[in-house]
Amino acid sequence: MSSKHKKINLVIILFILSLAAVNFCSAAGPLKPDVNQNIYNQAQKTGDAGGYDTGTGNTLFSVIQIGISAFLGLIGVILLIYMLYAGYNWMTARGDEEKVTKAKDTLNRAIIGAIIIIAAYAISVFIMSKLEQGTLKGGSNPENLNSAFE
Repeated sequence: MSSKHKKINLVIILFILSLAAVNFCSAAGPLKPDVNQNIYNQAQKTGDAGGYDTGTGNTLFSVIQIGISAFLGLIGVILLIYMLYAGYNWMTARGDEEKVTKAKDTLNRAIIGAIIIIAAYAISVFIMSKLEQGTLKGGSNPENLNSAFE
């Protein structure tokens, strides 16, 4: 297949995917305006049935935690890409010791980075849950919390 045909096929595929994306995005649009409200109501019912407090809305702590989780998730994806890149370089080194050593170093750094990211995520979840439990919800026993400040 020539380069020209590959480009044409790529443009056609991207065009079809963009049409599919527009179609999926517009499915909940003007045709059914109450879809968002129905989704919200079903999420509320599910959360209530699961024992979650769904009436509080977004607090500062939950917004911070979502931001931290998104950032660490993005870093995790980047680290996964580095691991795949290092593995690819190792497999295509063809016995060249310099390339193998470079791939091993990249893989080691990516694994150490993943361990650091997992530890950072665990620490942030622990700290935010303790802050939220102690300050926003009054802890598990509000009387004990009040007596600690007297």
